[in-house]
Amino acid sequence: MTPVRIAQWLEHLNSSEKVPGSNPGVVIFFWFNSETSELFTTWSDAFSTLTDPNDTGDEVNKMPHGTFTTWSDADHAGDRTTRRSTGAYIVKMGTGAISWRSKLQSMVALSTTEAEYVAAVSAGQEILWLRNLFTELGYDFKGPSTLYMDNQSAIAVVKNPEHHGRMKHLDLRLFWLRDEVQKNKIMVKYCPTGIMPADQLTKALPRAKTLEHLPRLGIVDMKSSK
Repeated sequence: MTPVRIAQWLEHLNSSEKVPGSNPGVVIFFWFNSETSELFTTWSDAFSTLTDPNDTGDEVNKMPHGTFTTWSDADHAGDRTTRRSTGAYIVKMGTGAISWRSKLQSMVALSTTEAEYVAAVSAGQEILWLRNLFTELGYDFKGPSTLYMDNQSAIAVVKNPEHHGRMKHLDLRLFWLRDEVQKNKIMVKYCPTGIMPADQLTKALPRAKTLEHLPRLGIVDMKSSK
């Protein structure tokens, strides 16, 4: 498959009305599992030929503003045995989720704010890895990637050093996220708990709430979409 053919295929997926929620970013990550230099070059060339539908026809080598949308959440002291919290994040590109994780945190968080902050750090690391990947492919990010959190106190800690008084005991490496926000690589925003899709990766939710979150992740019922 040539770079031009791949680019045409990606554009078809991105604009397809037959497959709601189709996402070329998902395909990219499956292909990169082979980790071959030839494949890397092929996809890099393909991306360089993609054009912006709103552009005049010139080759586009800049990612849309933000590119990745990420949600992070935590279930404070959810493990009844160890009292550790479960942190989770979901990264969405285009119309579908391309990366997600749910894992018991390695430390016992002393507050909900602390648990949410630690989860956000993991999400931020994933965002930076994805940004570096696409930078290697030749893209130039013109703005920060958005990270949504549902805890106002944790957001305050990220944005303002004056709010970290009760979290001075945390490992200094966890304050890395604040630096990335100040560098304008990540932008933290508030998302109400009721519409936080990462919530379903931290604990069991009622069926109705789980189904409500699916469209936000680009997951659709193919039978009902016909």
